[in-house]
This record gives sequence, C-alpha cells and structure tokens, in this order.
Amino acid sequence: MAWVYVLKLMDSRFQASCLAARLEDGYPYAVVPVKPPRYVGVFRTQRGRYGVKILW
Repeated sequence: MAWVYVLKLMDSRFQASCLAARLEDGYPYAVVPVKPPRYVGVFRTQRGRYGVKILW
C-alpha cells in the first residue's frame, strides 16, 4: 500500500480537516460502492500549507 496525496493544498488546517472528514465518510454518491480508506491524515508542508493524505 502507498500513500495517496490530495493534489490541493489549503491555507488553513480547518479546510484540510473538513476535506479529510468528507473522505473518511466514503463516497455515498458513487455508483460503484467504494470502501472507505484505512487512514486519512492532515499534514503540514514546510511552507505552512496543509494537505490531506490517504491510505487505502
């Protein structure tokens, strides 16, 4: 398994946490059921921006 990084960096930790929460809930609107990821985390870059990483 490998980490998957969401390609959008956010300015605040709150924005990244909201995106992480949506990804943890899965995809209820998906046509094909997708199982939720094992781990979703928020990380901080060296420049102070925040991102989301996912492990399926």
